[in-house]
Amino acid sequence: MNPRTERNPDATASATPVHVPTAAQPRLAYLIATVFGAGYLPVAPGTFGSLVGLVIYAAVSFGIPIKAFALAAATSPGVLAGGRALRVSLTCVAIAAALAFVGVWAANRVVAFSGKKDPGFVVIDETSGQFLALFLALAPVNWKYLLLGFILFRVFDIWKPFPVRQAESLRAGWGIMADDWIAGIYAALGLWLARAAGL
Repeated sequence: MNPRTERNPDATASATPVHVPTAAQPRLAYLIATVFGAGYLPVAPGTFGSLVGLVIYAAVSFGIPIKAFALAAATSPGVLAGGRALRVSLTCVAIAAALAFVGVWAANRVVAFSGKKDPGFVVIDETSGQFLALFLALAPVNWKYLLLGFILFRVFDIWKPFPVRQAESLRAGWGIMADDWIAGIYAALGLWLARAAGL
């Protein structure tokens, strides 16, 4: 018997590394937060996150020109009951709310697990903000307005004018998501101005 072990029976036990189990990665939260892996792209992951928001908006609103939304706003609820424009707008409201809800939830889980305040691979905020920008602007589904809405959102998201940057100080997932929502509102205002100017 090893004399050192004989003098100290606990020597062997103390020399054995203790395995401390760690929490498993919240895979669903990571899947949502990275928008199915887009956040792991080596170049411009936020841009790809925004593109997903644009594609979702275009898919839902395809074939619904801005005049349909204007008509929906001007006519009575009874006339709109079976209207396609109303169904599309309600669908967009539901999608915007769902992206916001699951985005905050997923971002909170990722922040708690990773220990990072704003992980770069989280891009659900860009998806949510871009969708919100196009929806709030009631953007017509054509390449001109979709491209302009995309550019405006990316500009405001990167530039971060007041209070976009200040919103980042909110707690965990709220800070990650809220700044993109405000950037989306700025982009929507820009689209409204562009349309009012006849662009």
